[in-house]
Amino acid sequence: MDTSRTFSIHFWLNLAKEKEGLAPIYARITVDGKRAEISLKRVTQVTFWDTNAKKTTSRSTEGKQLNNYLDQVHAKLLACHKELSSDFELVTAQSIKSRFTGVDSKHKTLLQLVTYHNENTNGTLMPGTLKNYYTTENYLKLFLRRYHRTGDIYLRHIRYGFIIDFEQFLRKGPSLQGSNPLNNNGVMKHLSRLKKLMNFALDLEWVDKNPFARYKLKMHKHESEFLEKHELETLKNAFVPEEGHRIARDVFVFSCYTGLSYIDVKKLKKGNVVRGVDGGFWLFLERTKTRYPLRIPLLEEAMEILDKFRDVPIVENNGLLPVLTNQKMNSYIKEVAKRIGIDKKLTFHSARHTFATTVTLSNGVPIATVSKLLGHTKITTTQIYARVLEEKISADMDGLRTVLKNDGGRIGNKVSGR
Repeated sequence: MDTSRTFSIHFWLNLAKEKEGLAPIYARITVDGKRAEISLKRVTQVTFWDTNAKKTTSRSTEGKQLNNYLDQVHAKLLACHKELSSDFELVTAQSIKSRFTGVDSKHKTLLQLVTYHNENTNGTLMPGTLKNYYTTENYLKLFLRRYHRTGDIYLRHIRYGFIIDFEQFLRKGPSLQGSNPLNNNGVMKHLSRLKKLMNFALDLEWVDKNPFARYKLKMHKHESEFLEKHELETLKNAFVPEEGHRIARDVFVFSCYTGLSYIDVKKLKKGNVVRGVDGGFWLFLERTKTRYPLRIPLLEEAMEILDKFRDVPIVENNGLLPVLTNQKMNSYIKEVAKRIGIDKKLTFHSARHTFATTVTLSNGVPIATVSKLLGHTKITTTQIYARVLEEKISADMDGLRTVLKNDGGRIGNKVSGR
């Protein structure tokens, strides 16, 4: 890209803002006849200003300091012009001003990145996910204040050490909710969001490299609870006198037989139930989290629950089920499970695990099919749910025993070389 043909720097007093003989000093950058002006946040006596030398004639200490400052500004503006030319950037009066004031891409800050990300992903990220980014932002602000004694930091100053320090801050400091410090996975989730932000900055060319390149997230794997076959039957048939608890139980069981997440069950409308290719009833919807299209044949157990609430007035807005708040659903499910002797820490998400393991995989449904039913874009995600039950292992081994018995021991003979 060609550099500009003309370039000049001019210091001047803004006499329109003169007060008591003092006027602010401005720098005027001119490139190819187009100007940009910068307030230098300095004032001087009008009577001491030399319009030809563009300096103060005052011989006081303050006057000498002001002239030194103007020399530094002049040198920095020349350097900005040189940097833009060397980087083959478009050289304009405005681009020089932006580089000087630190608002161009070379001088973007962490909080500018966070704000830009949140504003430009609002509408593409789920509200809950965006809320998590705001929480991470609040932790970063607190970290910058307490650890760096500043309100922000340039992206180009973020190094590997910044990540390590932020990790330790999250581990040792109190949570924003005022409870105990975050657990390991809570810490890793905030660091994962910071990593995604830095990748975003890399894509925007706001940074030259990602400080996370050598950092590995260390998530602890937790085995999520799910119901085995006899537990699911017990829960499904249990007598639950309280209406709220009974509703929570029924909606939970519905998810056990459809694999739907809480938000997807909550958003179900009557129009989501359609006739499928086999003539039976299916759920046609779009998964809220990933916008992935779901096509789920309704099992009899799920249809029974839909029939139970078909004419119930509590189902509003053309909804299929009277879904309570997530907090109440989790609370009521735990209480009902404890009451009927199921000693597991259940949450609504446990129903999704139950569908993947007890209802489908343990009954011989291929993992590829289960992946489609769950709305996963990668089969590796489904493998998290692919926990084979002891009952299924036992059944498989019984089948193997039968094969070996019918084979008359020939396999064993082949192995031993006889």
